[in-house]
Amino acid sequence: MNKDQRLNRKLLFLFVFIVFQMSIAHVEAQEMIEPPFSATQYKFKNGLHVILSEEPSLPLVSVVVAYNVGSINEEPGKTGLAHLLEYLMFQGSENVRRMQHISIINRVGGEFNSTTTGDKTIFYQRVPSNQLVQVLWLESDRMKSLQINETNVEQTKQIILEEISLRKTDNPYLESFWRFDRLLYSDFSFGHPVIGNSDDVKNLTVRDVKNFYSTYYVPNNAVIAIVGNFDREKTLDDIRKYFESIPQGKDIPPTPMPTVPEKKSTVDSIVCPSAPSPGFHLGFRLAPPSSEAFYALAVVEYILLGGKSSRLYKRLIRRERLALDLRGEIEKKGDLARFKTFILNNNQFMVQRSKRAIFSEIHKLKTSFISEEELRKAKNMLRKDYINQYASSLQRALFLAETFLSRGVLLNPSEELKKYLAVTPNDIVGVTARYFDIDSVILDVKTK
Repeated sequence: MNKDQRLNRKLLFLFVFIVFQMSIAHVEAQEMIEPPFSATQYKFKNGLHVILSEEPSLPLVSVVVAYNVGSINEEPGKTGLAHLLEYLMFQGSENVRRMQHISIINRVGGEFNSTTTGDKTIFYQRVPSNQLVQVLWLESDRMKSLQINETNVEQTKQIILEEISLRKTDNPYLESFWRFDRLLYSDFSFGHPVIGNSDDVKNLTVRDVKNFYSTYYVPNNAVIAIVGNFDREKTLDDIRKYFESIPQGKDIPPTPMPTVPEKKSTVDSIVCPSAPSPGFHLGFRLAPPSSEAFYALAVVEYILLGGKSSRLYKRLIRRERLALDLRGEIEKKGDLARFKTFILNNNQFMVQRSKRAIFSEIHKLKTSFISEEELRKAKNMLRKDYINQYASSLQRALFLAETFLSRGVLLNPSEELKKYLAVTPNDIVGVTARYFDIDSVILDVKTK
């Protein structure tokens, strides 16, 4: 197989998905009926959670299968396991040939994809409603009998090693992003890349993969969200038919708890010889996503980084022309949150001026109340993005699965949105002063 064929196979893996479900007898159902949609949660005896939300407007159904596992569950020397399992889930199972369910989804005109993050592994697809049972069968087969052997593990390792090499070639700043995460997240579990380190991936064994699979890819560590045009009782019967024979896995190891670092400023540098321009990363450690303070922090993100009308974009790009590029977000891993920005500049002089400008804008948020007009603009952007998370059947299924894994319960989206929109200027001053303080992390990116 030549290099182009291997890369094509890798791309097929990246764009893959199918519904995953497994369950035993129905124990309880909990109804959440709130605008703009309804959803019902079921928990089965083997620990599987199922969330159903009917949307009869189109003859389609979207299925999301999410596992509560990601790179934070890996051990030192065994990075890349979660990413490898994402690919391996399409290498065949007891009754499904390698890559067969991809061809099945393509044949019925469905769409699919998958992703692995720091704390979640998600498979999702949208198919015609009459194909839902087919999806359930495919997913049940790989849940209970994924093929893990020397051949497919080694093939998948080679695909991931090629992917790592390709990413480094395509992004001359990639090593700086990885170094920045190691500075910002002081613990190994949270600070290493999802894709894994090349040396670790090379040394992964079949036993490593089987142990990881049997520990985390089990009913009691998964949630299925189905949204679309389906009959609820029939769907529950089908889930029970295909998944009740899959036993509950052993107790899931607790999520690693990060060490709380000493509050101090951290400054480091890295040389990226092939990078065309210098720049820097800047970050702050924030309150957990499950905390009340996070609602105001999310609004701060929009004030500073929310598009071309945001404070940092207007000052660094439009007004003072200090930066060539600006990107950033609040990143969540488990119950950790970090404010991250990356800025590219023409030269080191502009790097220093950009830093001063950013800290100046943060200082303004700490010491003076934001105007009602600017706060309303930020909230309007947040509201639009929040609602877009469940605007289509596929987006709603993703929203339900991801929020359930993050919180462990079905959230009421209307009530959650109200909390974001209730943030006041005083709240903005308070959270900025508390979390955007001396606990900053800066990584300078130099070209030589």
